[in-house]
Amino acid sequence: MSIGCGAECVFLLGCSRWAWKRCTYVGSDDSATWPAATHDEFDPVPRICRVILAVYESDLRNPQFPPDGGYRLDPDWVIKRVTYKETLGRAPPYLIYCDHDHREIVLAIRGLNLKKDSDYKVLLDNKLGMQMFDGGYVHHGLLKSAIYVLNQESDTLRRLWIENGKSYRMVFAGHSLGSGVAALLTVVAVNHRDKLGGVPRSLISCYAVAPARCMSLNLAVKYADVVQSVVLQDDFLPRTPTPLEDIFTSIFCLPCLLFLICLRDTFLPEDRKLRDPRRLYAPGRMYHIVERKFCRCGRFPPEVRTAIPVEGRFEHIVLSCNATSDHAIVWIEREAEKALITMKESSGETVTTAPNVQRLERMQTHEKEHKDALERAVTLHIPHAVAPEDERPGDEKMAPQPDENEHPSATSRSKGETADWNLLVEKLFRKTESGNLVLVGEATGEHDP
Repeated sequence: MSIGCGAECVFLLGCSRWAWKRCTYVGSDDSATWPAATHDEFDPVPRICRVILAVYESDLRNPQFPPDGGYRLDPDWVIKRVTYKETLGRAPPYLIYCDHDHREIVLAIRGLNLKKDSDYKVLLDNKLGMQMFDGGYVHHGLLKSAIYVLNQESDTLRRLWIENGKSYRMVFAGHSLGSGVAALLTVVAVNHRDKLGGVPRSLISCYAVAPARCMSLNLAVKYADVVQSVVLQDDFLPRTPTPLEDIFTSIFCLPCLLFLICLRDTFLPEDRKLRDPRRLYAPGRMYHIVERKFCRCGRFPPEVRTAIPVEGRFEHIVLSCNATSDHAIVWIEREAEKALITMKESSGETVTTAPNVQRLERMQTHEKEHKDALERAVTLHIPHAVAPEDERPGDEKMAPQPDENEHPSATSRSKGETADWNLLVEKLFRKTESGNLVLVGEATGEHDP
């Protein structure tokens, strides 16, 4: 009898501890120790959000749902628009926009459509540890969609980049479901830049807005120099530790799912979570837009914090009435625009150095943060994490372009990179008779363990 009462007390204390932590945890706690972002690095985010919003419009000349201030896009610069009918359910709709004002070629992918079965099939095409990639694990369905988009549009992207003098940035962007596709597409493109005309890694970037958990922690940190995730306050998706496919299959037993999450969060050590190589995370560098404070009513002028976290990468769901509304691309674009205006106003009041010097200093800070994150991942024994000096040859970082006196080993590094990618292609893909790349697991019905 006493043993049963003791066990019941322990159970109640554990659940009470979990409930207290959940009820007092606010979204801003995730980034409380992060430094503030600068307006130069955050400047593209509102603009990229508007390009993603444009995917939802059938005609930009007569928009039905324009954001405040309009899209501020030139309809004549929309190169291609692809709908569900054309993708045949293999990927969400997307468009390609050539932004001559900002010298960018943008491929933007829309988010989950609750009315489309094909989007659910992409989400559910995954199991824990199903797909290995580049020394880590990724979401299988999202990787298939990324490969499909790259195979369909690599010729168009390569042509646009060459026609515009090989100087435009190549930007991949997506929201929600599309963010996972865009992030994995970027990882593939970075490792296979010859498909895009040899675009340098420093000119490739990705903006994952309201990101889905799509890659293991070692990959999320490794590609933080090219992938940026944007999270608005309490957004639930990047904080959902339970795989998306499990949430959908458990929708009719949600109390059981919550009970298991309670036990895991209460009794499972944090380092055990970090050392699970199959656990997926939001990708890359994180930008957290914070606009609400604990025990305060209303919204405050938004501030943006940024970091490349290894521990505490949005690990806990926030019990908030805004958890779903903060996921909406409309709200993210609106708050990102407000945050950018605020940052520009505050920086204009305290300018002490030239803008070019500020950009160079911030770029060097980003490089150091990325190096520190890689070293931190190795220190914490994250599975398959690599130290900065152990990274694959040819992975040049986002740094100023080298001068003509660069060490002659640069050529050999480029060759080494191609060889490494060929090995990866042989492992993951095979070529069909038509010359297209197909996932080995898709062709044979088997997957990596």
